Amino acid sequence: MSESTHAVGTTSAPTPVLSVSPVVLPTPGRAVDLQVRVSAPVTGDELPIILLSHGHGYSNNLSSLNGYAPLANFWAAHGFVVIQPTHLDSRTLSLNPDDPEAPLYWRSRAEDMKRILDQLDTIEAAVPQLLGRLDRSRVAVAGHSMGGHTASLLLGARLTDPHDGTEVNLAEPRIKAGVLLAAPGRGGDALTTFAAENYSFLLTTDFSKMTTPTLVVIGDKDASPHLTARGADWFTDPYFLSPGPKTMLTLFDAEHGLGGVAGYDVAETTDESPERVAAVQQLTWAYLRTELYPGDPAWQAARDALADGTNPLGRVESR
Repeated sequence: MSESTHAVGTTSAPTPVLSVSPVVLPTPGRAVDLQVRVSAPVTGDELPIILLSHGHGYSNNLSSLNGYAPLANFWAAHGFVVIQPTHLDSRTLSLNPDDPEAPLYWRSRAEDMKRILDQLDTIEAAVPQLLGRLDRSRVAVAGHSMGGHTASLLLGARLTDPHDGTEVNLAEPRIKAGVLLAAPGRGGDALTTFAAENYSFLLTTDFSKMTTPTLVVIGDKDASPHLTARGADWFTDPYFLSPGPKTMLTLFDAEHGLGGVAGYDVAETTDESPERVAAVQQLTWAYLRTELYPGDPAWQAARDALADGTNPLGRVESR
């Protein structure tokens, strides 16, 4: 099924948001303790959770708990608790570049998200306004770019560890749904020589066991020539190469920044579009709302409201 979309508000009025950072989670064996930002609506109970994984951009702070405010703020203002870690690849940490997992720390990133779920009691204690308000049975993961790779592993994608040749399974059963924003596709000959040599873990990405319901968001002008020779089609792999149920939102004329999801008015956004960001906000929120609450009409309402062929921002398809 396919349809066109344009940005039309489909959500209720936003509620005020409480945001607390850094919340420090003691993490023995990690180079530094895990720091997270927690954003939540000031009212409401039994709140579902979104774990949001940042990308590996060249800015100093977007790739940390301080990034992705357009998404974190919107989701929190509409009923989710959003938890954002600072992964070890963040420029805010400036860790030893000779670390075996550097520069992208693919395994540590996924383990960060599991640690957050393991330490929700610690987070509630650090943010007393949240005490008793979390619905731990309704957890989603979202990630942009390298954060999308992290999310895909938690949703069931596999890879072969380039250091020891073992298959890595980091699927997290506590996560019930996901959103992949400009997430990497398959490996092998789809990678550039640079990516194969510098990010060898990407060579063996396998989506065949990524069974968790997922919304894949791509930009049809996202060439990313440093990673792939296939152009924007590469980013459709998590949709086409994984088992259903899957949904894909293709944003027309969007590049890797998807209009500016990484931050407000940031220089590294090459396709700045507030309308495109609004569409991403609304559609991702509605998708997760309906996936976590089966029967909730948010997703269908969003698609109906956004369906207008006069000046489409993109299309939605499902399988």
